[in-house]
Amino acid sequence: MTKKAHFDRRLFAFLRDLKKNNSREWFTANKPRYEEVALHPARTFISDFGPLLRKVSPHFIADPRPVGGSLFRIHRDVRFSKDKSPYKTFVGIQFRHKQAKSVHTPGFYLHLEPGAVFVGIGIWHPERESLAKVRDAIVADPAAWKRAKGAKSFREHYTLEGDALKRPPKGYDPAHPLIEDLKRKDFIASTRLSEAATTEADFLQRFAGLCKAGAPFVRYLCGAVGVPF
Repeated sequence: MTKKAHFDRRLFAFLRDLKKNNSREWFTANKPRYEEVALHPARTFISDFGPLLRKVSPHFIADPRPVGGSLFRIHRDVRFSKDKSPYKTFVGIQFRHKQAKSVHTPGFYLHLEPGAVFVGIGIWHPERESLAKVRDAIVADPAAWKRAKGAKSFREHYTLEGDALKRPPKGYDPAHPLIEDLKRKDFIASTRLSEAATTEADFLQRFAGLCKAGAPFVRYLCGAVGVPF
């Protein structure tokens, strides 16, 4: 595959302007700009990443559709939010598992925001059943969990993060040697990147490499929740 830059500095300039002018009137006037520097490049990135994603795992989807695919909608859901700003000020791309609609599954994620570019992997805010499955898997085979988070490729690039309980979850031994991991409410990890990195011709390949580096962690989570990797 020929290397090419999908994103350029205009994307981040647009997102900075959107943050300053987060209104329907401004966005409508600047919609052609959004489509040129964000929507179309992101959809092309998703399409081009598909073959590389299949090399990481055949069970994840790169869907370039503008609605309902891998690209997050730019419109915010403000129904239950005090913040009524109508638009997201970032570009989010999630490569979901094929079974994501029937069970809460891990995925690969790219976040493009001024000053906050990162690649994320894992399960964010899993519902109760999936969360319990991951915790039970850790208890059943602590060594497998240690291998997943201790894999060299994972440690070199990723940092575990996310929300956690302050106290041990009910039903689990407070003295368990992995109790801090059992307290986790998210099983996610991320690696930070610069804005400049996303504008380079090899960014697609670099992103694929980071997904491959995180594969042992995602494979473990897939096994824990009962979906193929």
